[in-house]
Amino acid sequence: MVLFVGVTVLVLLMAYFCNTEESVQLHRGSSRPPALPEAGGRHSGRGCINRQQALNLWICGGIYVILSALSVCRIASGNDYWVYTSMFSLIAQGRHVSSEFGFNALVRFMQYFFGTEGYSYLPIFGLFSLLTVYFFLRAIYEQGDWFMGSLFLFLMNGYYFSSFNSVRYYLVLAIALYSVKYVFRGEYLKFSLWILAAATFHKSVLVVIPLYLGAHWLAGIRLKRWHYVLGGLLVLSLVFGRDLYRFVIFKIYPYYENSMFDTVEYSLTNIGKCVGTVVLSLFCYGRVVRGNRHNRFYFFLNLGGLALYTCGAFIPEVSRVAYYLVLPQIFLIPHLLRGIGNKILRRLLTAGTVLTFTVYFALFLRSAYDVNVRLLPYLNWIFN
Repeated sequence: MVLFVGVTVLVLLMAYFCNTEESVQLHRGSSRPPALPEAGGRHSGRGCINRQQALNLWICGGIYVILSALSVCRIASGNDYWVYTSMFSLIAQGRHVSSEFGFNALVRFMQYFFGTEGYSYLPIFGLFSLLTVYFFLRAIYEQGDWFMGSLFLFLMNGYYFSSFNSVRYYLVLAIALYSVKYVFRGEYLKFSLWILAAATFHKSVLVVIPLYLGAHWLAGIRLKRWHYVLGGLLVLSLVFGRDLYRFVIFKIYPYYENSMFDTVEYSLTNIGKCVGTVVLSLFCYGRVVRGNRHNRFYFFLNLGGLALYTCGAFIPEVSRVAYYLVLPQIFLIPHLLRGIGNKILRRLLTAGTVLTFTVYFALFLRSAYDVNVRLLPYLNWIFN
């Protein structure tokens, strides 16, 4: 636990000196012309880089090395670690596994170079770690106006440490978050191609194509009465159409039916985070959300996540879908806090947010020792 806390504090201290507002405007496709380089700026093949931008790159590179190294060096960390090693063995034998063909192909590719005996599974886990951390950090760099705030929420919510488990899912979750920039730019073909590529590792990511495109469309129009009616009907369909949804789900994931995952459980913590984000959004709506299409996009995704957690709890492992909708909170919440006009109120709400998520992180670390999580104690192949 000390190592996890120490790494978290270190990367947040590094992130304090990172200012990504200019890069965010660039990657969102802003029409605002780029600023002239500061004195001492240099010209590269892609344009001018000033001191702050160069510092950003060094900081993000350092953070990437730290986070990826912690993930790459782990061994026997996560409750499904040995499940994945068994899958690697079955893939090497040419036997059937339930994972998607992209994942299987990448595993076979790695096994071609590193073999299938001994600790040959370590490079495979390492590659997934490098890719997952890269896409998460790249998304935060390109979409988080307040880099430190978004990285803080990313870490405090446990997304990074949870990526030690469910390596396929967290890779596609990172790619889905990264691909949001193409939605903002209106480059829908690139967005779809990224998601289709990710679906070859975990097909659940396909849901983001209608969800993200639908949220982006809603964010760009003035809502009318029939929009609210349609939204209400969709929510009611979750309440009264459970059998239909379950029929479709079990056609796609037949092994979930009557399994240990086929239960109705309400995640009170995730519901609380969604409700808190909605309340803060409504409080800042006129100043921060109404005229900002990006924030409206995040806001509608959060509403969708709240609907799933409250009315779609019958979906096996509902968080596998809901995380695609609630993860962008790491961008929305900092935007909301920074947009509060009253300085004293802004500081109070920011302090309250920091305290709330710090407590959540502490509880997350406490639960990491649970046999169903097993992220702690942390073991690595260098010393263990």
